[in-house]
Amino acid sequence: MSEQILASLVHLVVATISVTGYVGVALLMAVESACIPLPSEVILPFAGYLVATTRFGGGNSLLGLLLVATAGAIGCNLGSVIAYWIGAVGGRPLVLRYGQWVFLSHRDLDRMTDYFERWGSITVLLGRLLPVVRTFIALPAGIARMPQRRFHLYTFVGSWPWCFALAYVGKQLGDRWNSDPAFHEMFHRFHLAVELAIVAAVFWFVWTHWRRAKSAPAS
Repeated sequence: MSEQILASLVHLVVATISVTGYVGVALLMAVESACIPLPSEVILPFAGYLVATTRFGGGNSLLGLLLVATAGAIGCNLGSVIAYWIGAVGGRPLVLRYGQWVFLSHRDLDRMTDYFERWGSITVLLGRLLPVVRTFIALPAGIARMPQRRFHLYTFVGSWPWCFALAYVGKQLGDRWNSDPAFHEMFHRFHLAVELAIVAAVFWFVWTHWRRAKSAPAS
């Protein structure tokens, strides 16, 4: 069952990007930044793989990576608009009430809000470089009514290196896949263990956040 879920997720990402190209990268990253747990760790490496196959960039690897990173950062801005205004309009009570549906616990929101209050707007810039935090950081920014121009600038600048790094990893894997037969053998030998590790990590994240959200007192 877990392998079917993982396969369905990967198939969604692959199909979307294969059909719509850079637009698909932006749309999928927008979903992640709208507080829906669609991991960029799946989206961007596949886009980087397409750079290796010359589907992106037209044979120019650097151009392809730059365009993928830019499309991903634009998508982060688009999705963050939704999360920002949920926080700005509904405030903390709305986020606390419905956050459990996207596995956002009270503790997570408290932690991000504390960071935001302590470090200010720069939290958005730094938070975009951190797994999990990057998905939800727009909520406390909206609650605090951070100036939107600065919010979008920091979101883009913080997201771009993350997008570039993951796409670069995918591109390197694609290069090795196409040129190193030993890599094929290693992948087929250990791919099940890697899949199980990914599924276990996702399951742990969902389970722990669901329990926290369920047991936390209403505010």
